[in-house]
Amino acid sequence: MTQGGKKKKRAVNRSIMLAKKIIIKDGGTPQGIGSPSVYHAVIVIFLEFFAWGLLTAPTLVVLHETFPKHTFLMNGLIQGVKGLLSFLSAPLIGALSDVWGRKSFLLLTVFFTCAPIPLMKISPWWYFAVISVSGVFAVTFSVVFAYVADITQEHERSMAYGLVSATFAASLVTSPAIGAYLGRVYGDSLVVVLATAIALLDICFILVAVPESLPEKMRPASWGAPISWEQADPFASLKKVGQDSVVLLICITVFLSYLPEAGQYSSFFLYLRQIMGFSSESVAAFIAVLGILSIIAQTIVLSLLMRSIGNKNTILLGLGFQILQLAWYGFGSEPWMMWAAGAVAAMSSITFPAVSALVSRTADADQQGVVQGMITGIRGLCNGLGPALYGFIFYIFHVELNELPMPESPSGGSVVTQYHLQQNSIIPGPPFLFGACSVLLALLVALFIPEHTNLTVRPSNWKKHCGSHGHPHSPQAPGEAKEPLLQDTNV
Repeated sequence: MTQGGKKKKRAVNRSIMLAKKIIIKDGGTPQGIGSPSVYHAVIVIFLEFFAWGLLTAPTLVVLHETFPKHTFLMNGLIQGVKGLLSFLSAPLIGALSDVWGRKSFLLLTVFFTCAPIPLMKISPWWYFAVISVSGVFAVTFSVVFAYVADITQEHERSMAYGLVSATFAASLVTSPAIGAYLGRVYGDSLVVVLATAIALLDICFILVAVPESLPEKMRPASWGAPISWEQADPFASLKKVGQDSVVLLICITVFLSYLPEAGQYSSFFLYLRQIMGFSSESVAAFIAVLGILSIIAQTIVLSLLMRSIGNKNTILLGLGFQILQLAWYGFGSEPWMMWAAGAVAAMSSITFPAVSALVSRTADADQQGVVQGMITGIRGLCNGLGPALYGFIFYIFHVELNELPMPESPSGGSVVTQYHLQQNSIIPGPPFLFGACSVLLALLVALFIPEHTNLTVRPSNWKKHCGSHGHPHSPQAPGEAKEPLLQDTNV
């Protein structure tokens, strides 16, 4: 892009932002407190995931009590259905939010994502059924990132996305520990009531305080046109994978490395609780420590590694750490091994930020959305396939408990049946070993990714597809994805 073109683009962006501020000031936004801001989005995300974080320990107990014979299989199927529905519905919901505004879809996604919470104590079967179906609307992050893109300029957007992501991490660092403590002292019923109250507070906050980021006067008349299939097609990004060899290598690496990661997220806390004998407080502490270490790894450590060993070598190092932690989880039979492997897992979290940075540095400015969109689509697909795959592997290796856990011992750990520990003494966690093999293949593929190249994916009609996550008035800055890189997950 020429220097004159860049200046013209910046001038257009300034004009758009000024027009938005004038319209909002003059009453173009009918509801909400103040002007639309990143802080509105931050509060929405924090409250939603804080409510779910409180239910970490109660969910593990209810899951095993509801499905005592096939706990891991049913957990994988529930999370897999939710992930696949989210992958299929995200583009359509994003496209509709371009037409009808962000606020209504923030309300819709938060309401349906939190709808299962009160059902935990009313009917566990309905609770898990509604969780799986709620995947159709479990795309709050997609709408939140679109909301942030509406109200920020290009140079502000990376920092704003970082603030939203950090808020998500902070809510999950604190809430599981609080939920475990309240459940131990007052019972799980109080935790469910508190989580329901926080979810209702989030809904009320959206209704009363969140202003619309797309004022009616700013919406082009064309947005009232029917939504095309290309905008709602979840496989549009995946169809472009084979058009460039480097893109293909990156996408294969992401698929092979994120598939076991998605499966691990869906079942690991249940694995700690039911197989390794962790108490509810120990699981909450594990989440908190792992979250803090991951934040450090993705900020300080990642920055140092990128400057010292380069982008590609950082990816390879992250994949190496992921292989080590998955193998450690697979063969680990003692709680201390899980804690040690958790520290390694935090280091493995540098892989995907390094992949995104590699794409950002090597792709042309007008190709950023195409390539990042492909990676996002593959991650969304893994969110559906990974949990189901892990659940199936647990099932075929008979990694199940035949009895409910005994009451917690004085030392704080659960007394797990001796029968189960003897049955699985050689390989306690088969899916994690499968994951290690998958990441090893990803490492071998990543070796062939060049450090410096130009990605040349044909954009074709990509701009139409990107309408599902942005709009013509929110151009993306170089290095930023037109689709959010963060997927919604259930704790």
